[in-house]
Amino acid sequence: MTSSRLTLGLASGLVAGLALAAPADAFDIGAMSAPEREAFGEAVRSYLMENPEVLVEAITVLEQRQFAQAAENDGALIAMNRDAILDDGHSWVGGNLEGDVTLVEFVDYRCGFCRRAHPEVEALIAQDGNIRLILKEFPILGEQSTLASRFAVAVQQQAGDDSYKAAHDALMELRGDVTIPTLERLAGELGLDAPAVIAHMNAESVSEVLRANHQLAERLRISGTPTFILEDQMLRGYLPLEGMQEMVAAVRDN
Repeated sequence: MTSSRLTLGLASGLVAGLALAAPADAFDIGAMSAPEREAFGEAVRSYLMENPEVLVEAITVLEQRQFAQAAENDGALIAMNRDAILDDGHSWVGGNLEGDVTLVEFVDYRCGFCRRAHPEVEALIAQDGNIRLILKEFPILGEQSTLASRFAVAVQQQAGDDSYKAAHDALMELRGDVTIPTLERLAGELGLDAPAVIAHMNAESVSEVLRANHQLAERLRISGTPTFILEDQMLRGYLPLEGMQEMVAAVRDN
């Protein structure tokens, strides 16, 4: 939005606010003639130009209202999909399984911000000690993302949760292209049956997991990674460790 359109929009909002706040017989913009409306609009514009701090205040209030509305909408989406978020039967669950709060992360191994968040999330879980962590494979950045997620899910289905977490960590730290030879090597380094894991990557059970995660993300209106769900709150994007700690503390306070 250009500054002129923003000014016009805020001015219109100010006019509407004045109309609602004033007694009906004292202010009726609908009863104004065209010249009167034009003069009134020019007066509002002049006032805003002479008092730009009003615009700053109005923008701040607007952003706060939009943030509050978005948070409310996210809370409703989370409530409607709580079972699929917390207990889908296939996502890896770790941290403190009896933790007082649950953190869910939608991840893509080719996402730079997911990689940046990885050590922060690990530190949060280790330092806090009372958070349950759920990881959801959500490859959205192309063929290599899908290969990596298929590998991770195949490892989980073939070798269990501990091996999945080891593969997850390794994929987050992997540099270079994700290829079948790379994944074969990685499986060997993790002590896995590489041929079995690679063969299982295209199994329907793996496809079902990724399909279910994508469908859940669509219902939650998640389109990017990392996306975190902390109880009834959603964080769309990277947040440093200190910020995550503050969010966890705020959830507990509530």
